[in-house]
Amino acid sequence: MKKFLQSFRYALNGAILLAKTERNFRIILVCLIITLVVGFGLDSFGQHITRFEWAIIWGAIGLMLVSEAINTAIEKLVDLLHPQQHPKAGEIKDMAAAATMMASVVAIIIGLYILLPRILAAIFLN
Repeated sequence: MKKFLQSFRYALNGAILLAKTERNFRIILVCLIITLVVGFGLDSFGQHITRFEWAIIWGAIGLMLVSEAINTAIEKLVDLLHPQQHPKAGEIKDMAAAATMMASVVAIIIGLYILLPRILAAIFLN
């Protein structure tokens, strides 16, 4: 059990390190907070988000956080293994960044699909 709990401490340390050192991770956290504020705020305008929709939103947020963490880990590993510039190292880092970009596009589409109609309804119907 001690090793199991230790693994959570390592993971928490990694999350704190991401938040302290990675600008894009902090941007994702800000977007998470904005999404939650908007989502819960819509309730006061009669625009309820269902539990299923919240699950989809949380899935998109989780996808973003995980993809950025993996992207950062890959970039750090490539830099460690091949500190000098190399075309293949650059390709690997670009592909990892592309994964995060794709996750971002999906998260934005999900957010707009679920939240935008309610935001517009709250603005124009209230």
